[in-house]
Amino acid sequence: MPVAALHGRRPAGRLGFLRAITHTWSGRSGLAIVCVILLAIIFGPALAPHAPDEVAVGLPLSPPSSGLPFGTDNLGRDVFSRFLSGGRTVLLIPLASVALATISGGLLGMVAGYVGGVFDAVVARVFDILLTLPPLLIALAVIAGFGSSNQVLLVTIAVIYLPQIGRVARGATLAVVTADFVQAARARGERAVPIVVREISPNIAGPLISDLALRVTYGVIFVSGLNFLGLGAQPPSPDWGLSVASSLGYVQVQPWAALAPVIGIAALSVGLNLIADSIIRHVNNDTAKDSML
Repeated sequence: MPVAALHGRRPAGRLGFLRAITHTWSGRSGLAIVCVILLAIIFGPALAPHAPDEVAVGLPLSPPSSGLPFGTDNLGRDVFSRFLSGGRTVLLIPLASVALATISGGLLGMVAGYVGGVFDAVVARVFDILLTLPPLLIALAVIAGFGSSNQVLLVTIAVIYLPQIGRVARGATLAVVTADFVQAARARGERAVPIVVREISPNIAGPLISDLALRVTYGVIFVSGLNFLGLGAQPPSPDWGLSVASSLGYVQVQPWAALAPVIGIAALSVGLNLIADSIIRHVNNDTAKDSML
């Protein structure tokens, strides 16, 4: 008998979530925005007319022109080239961090929810303690101890999201741990990790994926904020967050040096949020249908 039939819940599939995104106006809009930004991030460095750190391309703080669509910054660097080259860390680090936090925190939360007892209580208390610490404080402590780099930033965001994702995974696991298909796997003598991976995770994919979609959005904003504060990317990196910080003093003279990366960050965040909203609606609708069966 299929897992869905035993439990009364349909395991979430990739086609189901893709359909949820493309069948709503907000999902299609978000997907279009994210695809445009993603294309710019992937192909932007190759299409940039100048190297992002090339100085004296034009006069410092030049306004937009035919040869320089966004003008130049205070060092005479091409703002358009820096914009095309500066979006990778803003998206890739949150994606990698959420993936790392999901593998570690999500698996730990599911195993804790399945095993129960003292192990579950200890894991839950550790999650609670980590959740009481302000994210910025964790970031400052990790960066102060290990320095500022993309790798450190990736691990920092993963540590911040690990207890949050772990709690969601643990709560969803507790809701299905008594289901018939889990008991059948136990009767077959399967161990905890195989049961969690093969039996439980497909049936809690809905809430997990909806939560992860929001985490990526928060990660984009958080990484941009850390780079803006100088805790991540360092000059002469064209990172969008760092570009905003370095251009604020000249915003009245050359606003495009700050506006271009701000628009990129905002568009990416809005697009991801619209996609997350569509996925959450899909999960809520499926839950409502299942509760009526």
